[in-house]
Amino acid sequence: MSFSIALSGLNAAQAQLDVTSNNIANVETTGFKGSRTAFGDIYANSAFGNSDTAVGNGVLLQQVQQLFDQGNLDFTSQALDLAISGEGFFVLSPDQISQERVYTRAGNFGVDENGFVVNSANQYLQVFPVNDDGSVTATALSSTTPLQLPDTAGAPQATAEVEIGVNLPANAQNISVDAFDPTDSNTYSASTSITLYDSLGDSHIATAYFVKEPNLGTSGFQNTWGVFLTVTDDTGTQNIVDVYDGVGGALSSEVNAGGVAYGVLSFDSQGAFQGTDPANGIYTDQFSFLTNGADTTQQVYFDFAGNTPTQFASPFSVSSLSQDGFTIGRLTGLSVDDQGVIQATYSNGQTTAAGKVAMARFSNNQGLLQIGNTTWRASTQSGEPIPGEAGTSSFGLIQSGALETSNIDLTKELVTLITSQRNFQANAKSIETSNAV
Repeated sequence: MSFSIALSGLNAAQAQLDVTSNNIANVETTGFKGSRTAFGDIYANSAFGNSDTAVGNGVLLQQVQQLFDQGNLDFTSQALDLAISGEGFFVLSPDQISQERVYTRAGNFGVDENGFVVNSANQYLQVFPVNDDGSVTATALSSTTPLQLPDTAGAPQATAEVEIGVNLPANAQNISVDAFDPTDSNTYSASTSITLYDSLGDSHIATAYFVKEPNLGTSGFQNTWGVFLTVTDDTGTQNIVDVYDGVGGALSSEVNAGGVAYGVLSFDSQGAFQGTDPANGIYTDQFSFLTNGADTTQQVYFDFAGNTPTQFASPFSVSSLSQDGFTIGRLTGLSVDDQGVIQATYSNGQTTAAGKVAMARFSNNQGLLQIGNTTWRASTQSGEPIPGEAGTSSFGLIQSGALETSNIDLTKELVTLITSQRNFQANAKSIETSNAV
């Protein structure tokens, strides 16, 4: 009997050595969760047993318990290195279309050749679908999809509005608008340019020329400036575009001797802006000169009132200049906030919410089935996965640019290793002694 008792102790010590060795081997494994052995003693049960003389029958390995304590965070410079501070798990799929889901705490992700975000085993990071503002539209695991980062930012947007804020110098010389010629700087007082985009995303340079001439338009103010607009065509040639108001496409104001319409900016004697002529704003004529297949009916509204131009006795200056169009953009970067929203940034200045990192947690983490590559699968013991979002309940927050290290305490494991070795040797000695007897 002593032989079998010692043999059970030998097996128990070997199991503890195996578990401890595995912990030590994975001390540098991202997202690894250590384990420990749980043992129970063995006694023979009998209705006629006597507790005063009962002798144990050895030891039994009851369970290898997984320990899901939080690991430390190791900070990196990679946006797709993700760490969870909380109880949640990342959700992965083995391929792009599978409904199978596995779970991990290892957040070292990258982008494959097709723009999908994957881990080192080519498992696909799952995200919840989102609106443009990053708000989630569905949180069921069946609604998750592999995260893919488009290389381009979708369709271009033609410029519809330009906002301009300028100071026009009060001491500028008066010039007749009839003499305006964009190629002759003596025929205008100041100018500024901005890039516009047509419906195909091609860029064109729009230039606003300012000509100081008193008593223009119908405003009744003496301090008035004519505004002429030019837009380059597909060959880069400047085209003077007529200026219209926003009602019925009527000409905005007087037409100069060359037959070109212009808008009017009016100021009072204090240099304060009094408005445009026409009062409802300045529009360009349709871009009929475009020959690249773009929409030739495109018009652009030039908004001066929104940024309140001034006429002071200081040099010409541009305080603000912006437009709302953009061309096709190339992916230049991405960010992940602590709620798990992935924002993709493109070369055209656009930012798109690509998804929100899907998370799951379980009623019993120790019941999860280890399947390798620091991933787990749900089991009857763990319970069904509970999907959710970062920052809610106990799922935790997501830290971009960080990885969760193994939760192994190497010093403690080395002590356990020495203890296990001594237990093994002691039980081996028991077997040797039993054999000798």
